[in-house]
Amino acid sequence: MTGLGGRMDRATALALASLGVLVLLVVSLLPPAPDVLPGDGSSSRRLFLYCAAGIKPPVEAAAREYERRYGVAVDIQYGGSGTLLSNLSVTRNGDLFLPADETYLELARERDKLAETFPLASMRPVLGVPAGNPLKIESMEDLLTGEIAIGIANPDTAACGRIARKLLGAAGLWDVLMERVEVAKPTVTDLANDLKLGALDCAILWDATAGQYPEIDAVHVPVLDTDPRLVTLGVLKSSAEPREALRFARFLAARDEGLQSFENFGYVVADGDVWAREPELVLMSGAMLNRAIDDTITEFEDREAVRVNRIYNGCGILVAQMRTGNFPDAYFSCDASFLDLVEQEFEPGLVVSSNRMVILVQRGNPRGISDLIDLADEGCRVGLGHPTNSALGALTRELLESDGTASQLEASGNVLVESATGDFLVNQLRTGALDASIVYASNAAHCLDELEIVEIGNPARMATQPYAVGRNSDHKRTMERLLESIRSASSRARFEALGFGWAPDSEG
Repeated sequence: MTGLGGRMDRATALALASLGVLVLLVVSLLPPAPDVLPGDGSSSRRLFLYCAAGIKPPVEAAAREYERRYGVAVDIQYGGSGTLLSNLSVTRNGDLFLPADETYLELARERDKLAETFPLASMRPVLGVPAGNPLKIESMEDLLTGEIAIGIANPDTAACGRIARKLLGAAGLWDVLMERVEVAKPTVTDLANDLKLGALDCAILWDATAGQYPEIDAVHVPVLDTDPRLVTLGVLKSSAEPREALRFARFLAARDEGLQSFENFGYVVADGDVWAREPELVLMSGAMLNRAIDDTITEFEDREAVRVNRIYNGCGILVAQMRTGNFPDAYFSCDASFLDLVEQEFEPGLVVSSNRMVILVQRGNPRGISDLIDLADEGCRVGLGHPTNSALGALTRELLESDGTASQLEASGNVLVESATGDFLVNQLRTGALDASIVYASNAAHCLDELEIVEIGNPARMATQPYAVGRNSDHKRTMERLLESIRSASSRARFEALGFGWAPDSEG
């Protein structure tokens, strides 16, 4: 019995081993799992996109590639732009909206439906005719004579029809054209198919739509050529998966991914970012902006599934780093003068906020300091910003010179500390090492229970903070959206709580 049991054990082990080999063989023959982000559950997620019918080919190709690569299903409803806007307004759900004309995005924004936007391409209305243009149609006037079967997209539901009505109406041609139109279809795709089948002699289409059909030629006419329309993708506030919606939006708007699909179908594409599932971005920022923007950036990272590496320091030090070739994706400067030093490397800056310089003293102001000249009083221990390493120091020097007190303060020997950051000066005051410092109001905002502000009357006390995107950044669009977050109402509240002023046209 023992020998038989041993033989059975060996037989069982051999069978199990063979079964294991078979399982491994079967597994090795299975297709690879979708390339999904670890731990984010993407493989079980779905997105819903409202998309203009005329843009279907490039969007469909990009969406299926995204689905294949990352395991995220993209369900798409195609239709006229106006119809889609009505549908998403009624249903109050969905993740993304891609009309054929950005005017519909503005309408969605007015209805509080829209969050972020992503420019993709541009299109122009043209006269679509059968290949070879057998009727020799070259102008709008040619449509108004002879027997020509003309079609348009319904101007109440389709972007192409609405734009044609606007342009032709301004030229006094719309009403007379409508007298000769035989059919109005819901979408330009319907019109293109009618042309393809020979049911129409001419139709007003998008140039990109005409380019997708070898059976159709596009005739450009001046009255329709004057107003190219932007194809812009919007992320909806109703999205239940905003991170995934934004990730797909970045994919569709990437110059090496989705925009290639648009280009393949004849579109003039926008300048998009380089694709990365989780981009690594670099923001250089003046140290005084740290408390104002850090929480906003963290929220942006979480929503967009990106990482923003923040480098906070004195602007003089940051500029010195840039001059060695270390340029960030964006620069948020303590003052416009420090952006001017590297302006050739950045797009034009937008001033977001302002900050005033103040004299910070011990609580109760025991030395009775009331003006800049008092800093030169005998024995007053003073701290200033470093004049080359920081915007604060450079602006302080200009302030003292414009006030006429620079020479007296220098002669007094009272300046004991020059720092690249205002926060260091504040800490020196808190420890009792200094009697007074010139800092930004934002530096002092968190310690007014210990210290006291003395206001400066000179207009030179003000600094302005511009944000600029790097000219050579691979992620310009993403950094532009970060700027919009920094310009938001919630961000403004953070700035103002710290004593910053707000640029009049800054709120997004």
